[in-house]
Amino acid sequence: MITISLRPVGRNWGTISFASTLYLCPILDLLLAEIPAKMQAELRLGLQEALVNAAKHGNNLDPSKKVIVRFSLIDNQYWWVISDQGGGFDVKSAPGNLNTDPFETSPDLSSDTDPTEYLPPDEAESGRGLCILHQIFDQVEWNRKGTELRLCKQMETRPRLLRK
Repeated sequence: MITISLRPVGRNWGTISFASTLYLCPILDLLLAEIPAKMQAELRLGLQEALVNAAKHGNNLDPSKKVIVRFSLIDNQYWWVISDQGGGFDVKSAPGNLNTDPFETSPDLSSDTDPTEYLPPDEAESGRGLCILHQIFDQVEWNRKGTELRLCKQMETRPRLLRK
């Protein structure tokens, strides 16, 4: 079952909650309904990865547990806050989480480099999803418990013409 409340308008937040499942097409369609078409494919991939992580790794696909997504457009930024009802995880030791400490040196992830090559072989598969999130979204933040993920994507804006 999918529960939807309040479409985001201005600074209001919309909310979608659903039982843990990997059947995410209708949820992704709802979350991307107001997103410009040229941004949808990339954001669909990132949101799908985040929702799969919440349902599969957070809630262990337990249908009695829910994934809750709050979403809004605030000051030209799209925000999604994804929460699960699992036990959480240690965000700092997450595989592929290359941006947990801004003062820590991260490897150079140029476009021709596979980000998972920096991970131990047993963590490469699960770390790939976290690397995808960091590639797609402008901000990727977890709460301390590791049960809530905040994602932000800056809306593409056209430069304004300068008036003299």
